[in-house]
Amino acid sequence: MNVIRILVFAFFLGCTSTPPLKVWNTYDESAELQSNQDHPIQRMRYKRIQSQHTDRNQLFQPFAKELASFTTEEYERLKPFILEQNIPTIQGHIRQGDLTYEALTLFYLYRIYTHEMDRDTYLNALISLNPNIVKEARLCDRNRKENNPYSLFGMPILIKDNIDVTPMATTAGAAVFKDNYPKNDAFIIKKIRQEGGLILGKLNLSEWAYYFCQGCPVGNSAQGGQTLNPYGRRQFETGGSSSGSGVAVAANYAVAALGSETSGSILSPSGKNSVVGLKPTIGAVSRSGIVPISSSLDTAGPMAKNIIDAAILYNTIIGLDSADSSSFDSQSVNIAEDPSQLLKGKRLGLLRAFEGDSLMQIAITKLKEAGAEVITIDPPTITLTSFRTLLDVDMAEDLPLYIQYYAGDQVQVKTVADIVNFNRKDSLLHAPYGQEIFERVAATTITKGEFEEEKRNMMAQATSYFSIPMKEHQLDAVLSIDNRSAGFAAMAHYPALGVPMGYSTDGEPQNITFIAPSKQEALLFELGAGFENVHPSRKAPNLFP
Repeated sequence: MNVIRILVFAFFLGCTSTPPLKVWNTYDESAELQSNQDHPIQRMRYKRIQSQHTDRNQLFQPFAKELASFTTEEYERLKPFILEQNIPTIQGHIRQGDLTYEALTLFYLYRIYTHEMDRDTYLNALISLNPNIVKEARLCDRNRKENNPYSLFGMPILIKDNIDVTPMATTAGAAVFKDNYPKNDAFIIKKIRQEGGLILGKLNLSEWAYYFCQGCPVGNSAQGGQTLNPYGRRQFETGGSSSGSGVAVAANYAVAALGSETSGSILSPSGKNSVVGLKPTIGAVSRSGIVPISSSLDTAGPMAKNIIDAAILYNTIIGLDSADSSSFDSQSVNIAEDPSQLLKGKRLGLLRAFEGDSLMQIAITKLKEAGAEVITIDPPTITLTSFRTLLDVDMAEDLPLYIQYYAGDQVQVKTVADIVNFNRKDSLLHAPYGQEIFERVAATTITKGEFEEEKRNMMAQATSYFSIPMKEHQLDAVLSIDNRSAGFAAMAHYPALGVPMGYSTDGEPQNITFIAPSKQEALLFELGAGFENVHPSRKAPNLFP
């Protein structure tokens, strides 16, 4: 009897020493879905919001002990040192002893846990969390050397879930890739870890980087559900395909995030979530270990709350990768210049289509006050009629190559046609909005070799869209809005940088986008830093104080 009492006491002692985590119960979302059926944007008339493939409760199980012992009081104490702060400032607080790398990591885990387990605030931003993240943060504290304010060391970063990060799966948001545990880290993840950066987790995205279903909601995936915009849940689009990256950075779920872009997939969610996003020159950032759409146009890039953090992350991930035929040895950008002088004398071309935008008009006034010249330009009329064909041709060959060389052994499919057939077995579950694009890609018979000349012609036309007015007016860069010129920039291999420039009357964010010739990332960061200095526009969403 005494033994039983001791065992019972020990059982309850064990239960009370680590309070249970919140439990997420899948709820009836029919009322929410119905309320969106009259949304003016057709693709925001959702068919589902919650994921039917993943259990939200499992996200936080590896951190049950830490989350139970991390108090609300500690969270509130740390807020001023972390929320909306840039990397140099956070590194300074760590150097001064105000917080540790472990405390920084726990703060973000607690914030994610608090909001993502609440029916009124969850954003479906994440697909997985790194189970080793707390141990890795503690290791950073033990191995701390001279604190470099411009280093990614000890900084928790979130990664779009089409980029390989061990030990987590790389799903690309798709049910068929649920158990895709890659053989190695992607090249750019190795670079982050070499610097001592911490990979906090993997982010939701528009499934297959929004090259899967026609007219479907951005930010939707089988694995992650429907990503929601923190500035207006079910009111504003998240942008895509790096939807989770934009949403997570906006909600202060990490210091920064990695996204990827083929045409607009960094610029769009950056604009929709009021964050800085860089689409680099093709080849400046390695694509090895990233689920592809198009080897001709794909790139990864940084997304952050401010220019300096985006530049620090960019400097970390660049580097020559022999496994990527487009890779080149890109140069680091200077992140310590006086921003007040960076716009003086710069000549910027404003695309005429955007001169009537009210937020752009305010931005132009600020640019001129800082010493820039702004000239309205009329680019040549060009239609990239074979753009979709290029993506189809590339994906039909590039995705099988990723599966062959990078995917985990658990992946059984080998081609796009195999994935289409997998989804057909339960289309309501795996592809509720259909898979029209994948079906078209699977039927593609044109080879890359056969399409090469047409691709070169399109690239030349896209380059002339910018180069002709830039030469005529001796411009340093071109101005656009969000991702509205992304297709031309993609085909021209021109880098583009989005920077917050304000909010519409109903509160929807919008970015100004700077576009420059290939390999001119340093110039873009100068322009972005100068603009951010004279027109600091980003505000944290009210839903996430």
